[in-house]
Amino acid sequence: MYNETVMRHFLKPKFAGELKGADAVGTVGNPICGDKMSVCIKVKAGKISAIRFKTFGCAAAIATSDMVCGLALGKTLDAALKITRNDVSEALGKLPPIKEHCSNLAADALGEAIFNYYSARGEKIPKALAERRAHLACASCEAHQCAPKA
Repeated sequence: MYNETVMRHFLKPKFAGELKGADAVGTVGNPICGDKMSVCIKVKAGKISAIRFKTFGCAAAIATSDMVCGLALGKTLDAALKITRNDVSEALGKLPPIKEHCSNLAADALGEAIFNYYSARGEKIPKALAERRAHLACASCEAHQCAPKA
């Protein structure tokens, strides 16, 4: 069911665990499947200098959490915000369709961590991030699959 890349990130995740002194944490969950993940970041000179995750979920949820951390490490906050759900899935060599929602959670948890970083410092929230968060709160959206609002 899972390819070698997914299994490698599931069985030996590089970014699992605590991040003491994190600058921000983003936590998201999916009430349909029960997955829950948190992404913790440290930021230095506008770049993600350290990142870790804690995930309660299936192999795909753990693999996507690890992958999003790898994709975001060393990037500026703006560049990290551009990591999409599809980027995570593609980097893993695609997930089975029934597990694609896991890549949604990973990208969303990263976005939440960045939002919380800006919020904690009283900094202006980038427009793209505010729109992304509004989309996640969409009550009519089933498992966050609706089209982003213009």
